[in-house]
Parts: sequence; structure tokens; C-alpha cells
Amino acid sequence: MCNKKWIFIAALAAFALGVGLNVSQGSQRQGPEKSVVLIRCAKQDFDYVTPWKQKSMRQGLGSGFIIKGKRILTNAHNVSNYRYIELKKENIAKRYPARVAFIGHDCDLALLKVEDESFFEGTIPLELADIPKVNTTVSTHGFPLGGTHISVTEGVVSRIETDTYSHTGADSHLVIQTDAAINPGNSGGPVMQNGKVVGVAFQGIRQADNIGYMVPTTVIKHFLADIEDSKYDGFGSLGVSLFPGLHSLSYKDYLKVPPDQDGIVVVFTMMHSSVETMLQPGDVITKIDDYNIDNDGKVQIYGLTLHMSEVIETKQIGQTAKLTFYRDGKKMTETASVALNRPIFEYARQYDRPAQYVCFAGLTFVPATRNFLETWGREWLTSIPYYLRYLFNNSMQLNTDRLREEYVVLSEIMPDEVNSYVGDFKKQPIESINGIVIRSLDDVHSAFKQPADDHHILKFMGNNRSLVVDAKKAKLRSPLILEKYNIPDEASLEEKP
Repeated sequence: MCNKKWIFIAALAAFALGVGLNVSQGSQRQGPEKSVVLIRCAKQDFDYVTPWKQKSMRQGLGSGFIIKGKRILTNAHNVSNYRYIELKKENIAKRYPARVAFIGHDCDLALLKVEDESFFEGTIPLELADIPKVNTTVSTHGFPLGGTHISVTEGVVSRIETDTYSHTGADSHLVIQTDAAINPGNSGGPVMQNGKVVGVAFQGIRQADNIGYMVPTTVIKHFLADIEDSKYDGFGSLGVSLFPGLHSLSYKDYLKVPPDQDGIVVVFTMMHSSVETMLQPGDVITKIDDYNIDNDGKVQIYGLTLHMSEVIETKQIGQTAKLTFYRDGKKMTETASVALNRPIFEYARQYDRPAQYVCFAGLTFVPATRNFLETWGREWLTSIPYYLRYLFNNSMQLNTDRLREEYVVLSEIMPDEVNSYVGDFKKQPIESINGIVIRSLDDVHSAFKQPADDHHILKFMGNNRSLVVDAKKAKLRSPLILEKYNIPDEASLEEKP
């Protein structure tokens, strides 16, 4: 989970066009510029408090480039929540409608398709290279500030490490840092070295001069391999929390780890995760596949020292990893499957998914998600109610209900005589309705459909008081409330596979 305010996504979400700075301009382009395109995207975000509404339309500008298979690679944040996409090549006035073929929000990558194949005339698909070395020169190509000509800026690779991708604010993958200028509009453009792509420009630091980041080709190749079966599964994990405790020799001795062994300590395993029944708190993982793990939890891979998660990043969902670990001084080996292993209270922002809701007697219930929490504004992490913040930060440890699918919050109250004086319960997570435990939004809908006596009794987490609603009046007033507030239906629920 990340709250780095100094990170910005290098896409332009504005209607005005700026002017790009160019190394060279003109109709006689040579090299990769022939395959770099400008992306215009009309977007409409969702309202996560009153989900039957949508926010105003806005236009975003970004970059992309052509790869083999007549496909355009770009960033997911360029085209998330899109309504219409069109592409433009340099020095050609015509705009070409496009659509999203595949999108990976967790890795901030997307593939676009263009139906009009004349778009590809005169273009050359760009090839992917390996990770560039630190202190080598790279060039960033794109349309910063939406300029009409391609801009090319050069810089040096200064760092390669695992870091948080700001698009979701939670998923971490390998990033490459460069001092080549990456400005709004550069997003999705290729970063080149020796005529091949070594990364996709995608974010930068507001408070520093010329520090930008690219998605490396290791992540790009994983994304492209994932979609070969015509669906995107995402990046997996083991579902385990780790602690670099072996720096303490006393702790190492306490855990009975041999003096010549380094490793990383297991703190807890996620419920339903790949290793829930395999690993225990206090286990020390010393090796993953053939990679030795040091006391910082790092391995030697790609000629670099990176977090052991990078080994998992090389695998697709369903593949396996061999773990070597010590438990009470005994060396053990197990084979773990790589799976999504997402938390009950999702840390990552979600996109391209209409918000779900249930509205009964003017009480609006929504899933507790980061999207909902961020409606509190820029300082949401400190502004949200205490109990929501407590759940968000600790849901993996707090949840003991193996049947729980999500937490549900009373997001808004549409004022009416049937719900007067219940405002104190707004923004609280629901625990039960009429004695029915609420484990998902579907449960809320089902609970209100069940026959009630005189009242509906709602209990909330961390609150000893109950919200009591007159059952007969609620049944009479609910359709009138929907009509009064232009709510199209009493519920919008996600279709289950």
C-alpha cells in the first residue's frame, strides 16, 4: 500500500493542448518515431458514494507505440474508465477510433486494437529488449503535454528496484528510474536503447527535477504472455507477510536457524492463500527455487539484487515455486502455487468496474473499497472514520470469517421520513441485518428480501447501538424514495460467474 503524494502518473487529464519540445520535427521521421502514437481518451469515472450516478466526462492524452501483431501498447491509466478512444500519428490529420483489447491495472499496461488497418501503413513494430544497465543512456519518446509533434528526450538509467505503481496505489513491481524527462502526456511512450524498447514511461516525481520511471520489459513480457490465452489473469503472489528479523543474531538463534543460513521470517499467511496451510509464523524462508534469500529478503536475479517477490513475478498464475525454509531448526521444502491472493479489503484502486450498491428505505450500501475511501479527498487516509481506517490497514489479520467476501458500508442516506435520525450510522461497516451476518453486498440485498417482523434491525461493526427501521413503512416508502432521487433500481449487483 502506498501513499506517496510526490508520485504522479504521467498522463494529461485536461482538455487544453500544450506544445511538446522536440529534438527533431518534420515529415521525414526515421526510427521509432514512425511507430509512436498520440492517444486521446474520453473518460467517465464512477461515483462510489451514490453509485447510480457517474462523474463528468473528461479527456486524457497520452502516448503509445506499435508492437507486433498490429497492436498498440500503452499504460492502463491512459485508457481506464474509457468511453471513447482515438489514435493519431504524427503529421497525419486523420484520427483512428480504437478499443481496449486487454488491460492490466495491476501493472499499468494496456493493449489497444484499431479496426482500420490503414492505420499501420508506414509504421514499424518496435521490439522489446532486456533490462538496461545502470548508468547507460536511454531515450523517451512521446507526446508530452499533448504536443502535435513527438518529443525525444535522453537520460541515464539511475536505479532499478521494486516499487509501488501509482495507478492502483498498491501493486508493486520492478521499476527503472531515469533522468530522461517524463512529463504529462509521455505516459505509454517507449523508452528506447539501441533501437529497441527497454521500458514504457509511466510516472514521475513532482518534487524532483527530471526523475521519471518506466515499466521494464520483464513486466511487459509477463503481461503479453498472460494474455496469450485471450484473458488477463494478473500478477500473482504467495500470500505471505515477511519480516527481516534475522539481522538480530539473538532472534536467529531463537528460531534455531543454522549460523550459515540467511533468510526472511514469516509473520502471517493470508486466509485462503497459496501457503496458508504450508507456512507458519516463525518459519524462515532461505531459498525460493534456486535463488538464495538474504536477510533483507532479497535475491540475485537479472544480475541485480532485488526482492524475492521478483522470482514470483517471473511466473504466471497457476505456476509453482519451490520454497526451502526452516521450522524449529528443521530444514523443509514445499511447492507453492502462485495465485492472486488479494485481501478482503482491497488495497488497490479499481477501474472499469461499475460500482455496485443496494438502496433500501433510502439507506445506500456499497462495498468497502479504496475507491470509496478516496472520496474523502487527498488526505483520505487520515480523514476516514477510525474504524474504516482500522479495517483497511488490518483486514488480513482481523478477518476470521472464512466465508467473508468483502466488507459493506452504509455510504449515504437519501433523506425521508422512514430514515430520520439515523445519520450517525452513515459511513459505518455493517455487521448484520435481522440477525443475518453480512459478508457481501449480496447478503444485504437478500437480508432485506427476507420477511421481517415489525422492524429491520441493523448492527454495525464497532458500534453497540442498533439502527432500527419500521419494516412496513420501509416497504411502502422504498419505491417512492427511488423515484424521488432518480435511482434506477433498488440494487445493482455484480454478476457472479
